[in-house]
Amino acid sequence: MKHEFEYPTRSHTLSMTLPAVPEKVFALLITPSAIRGWWSAARAIVQPQTGGLWAAAWGEREDDPDYVCVATIRDFDPPHRLVLDDYRYFAKSGPLPFDADFTTEFRVEPAGTGAILTVNQEGFPTDAAADEFYRACEKGWHDTFAAIRRFLDLPSE
Repeated sequence: MKHEFEYPTRSHTLSMTLPAVPEKVFALLITPSAIRGWWSAARAIVQPQTGGLWAAAWGEREDDPDYVCVATIRDFDPPHRLVLDDYRYFAKSGPLPFDADFTTEFRVEPAGTGAILTVNQEGFPTDAAADEFYRACEKGWHDTFAAIRRFLDLPSE
């Protein structure tokens, strides 16, 4: 099911090839300890199923986080596709200065002995009030992909 936004939107799409099988790449997206590793989250909770929960929090104090992101897993098709929607955000700095209905789709496709990870995040309003957040998310996805690369290069314990 595709979201039908009531306002003009824009999106980010980014892909990278990784030297890991699709199952390992997909596991990075749904395993809380991996999410903490590549996204620098203090905590993560995932109920890996359609209708499940995907949540992460940042900040030193568990009882008073700086930032929390919670989404519903709309589509769960391991190791190929994960779609998050119905986002809820909390930030100590306050709410977003605009209304938005974000959807994030992760696709994992085999590529030789590795996999291609693609993320598409849509629902960013074209209104100027969303410009700074849109640019920050674009930088954030590039930083996140670099962090995933670093996470995969870590020696196993």
